[in-house]
Amino acid sequence: MPRAMYEYTKTVLQKVSFDVKLFRVELEKAMKRLLPHELDELRIWLTQFIQGKPELTQCLTYLNP
Repeated sequence: MPRAMYEYTKTVLQKVSFDVKLFRVELEKAMKRLLPHELDELRIWLTQFIQGKPELTQCLTYLNP
């Protein structure tokens, strides 16, 4: 089940990436729901995903421990 939540989170983040505020809200939700090792994976995925999307770069600060 936790793996499904990780995949769902990635899907949601992709769909809301057009709006920085919405993206941040969904990212904060993910931080509450995902396991620590999934957050590490999400951090890696997010770093790759936001390349070419400079408006989302600020959202990386929410994932830093």
